[in-house]
Amino acid sequence: MSDGPVAISEKSPSEVSGITRIALFGGTFDPIHLGHTGIARAAVGALDLTRVVFLPCRLSPHKQDQPGATGRQRMEMIRLATRDLAWAEVDDHDLVAAEPVYSYRSAEHFRERHPAARLFWLLGADQWQALPRWRHPERLAAVVEFIVITRGGIPLDSRPGWRWHPLEVDLPVSATSIRERIARGGPAEADLDPEVASFITREGLYRR
Repeated sequence: MSDGPVAISEKSPSEVSGITRIALFGGTFDPIHLGHTGIARAAVGALDLTRVVFLPCRLSPHKQDQPGATGRQRMEMIRLATRDLAWAEVDDHDLVAAEPVYSYRSAEHFRERHPAARLFWLLGADQWQALPRWRHPERLAAVVEFIVITRGGIPLDSRPGWRWHPLEVDLPVSATSIRERIARGGPAEADLDPEVASFITREGLYRR
């Protein structure tokens, strides 16, 4: 595969046949919402992924807001949101791994677990632009192909030597806005899987 953005339609049958294709999808998932699962579903369809592994993190060093749910609660919400998705998996690696937990270390862990698979890293356009400031981004790029979620035709910086696939997805849902809505006493149901909304209500999450 050539460097830089590769059109999704350019995949050859030999790239797909007989090769396990695993995308790692990290984030706080606080809470996981329909935008998250919609992005994963779009990536599965566009790149013929075998599996998407949801990796809830402790707290991203690039985010300032502390998660309102515990790791256990976020794990359970992901399980509920993906219960009917045969290709989805939730893994607690980033929650239990020795600190500091960096993306390149997570990717290298999964490379050791799946040495014959094609590994992908699913991330948003803002994260893609910030990627050179991550810890050892070159080690991450050596292990994975990036799936960069963009919308509105926003141009993305090129990363010479890195394998990446732009994927246009328009799902304007924000976990921050969901938490703020619930904190104001609003309904939990909007933009969430019904089982996730019920869990949030039962656990009393995000209420002031």
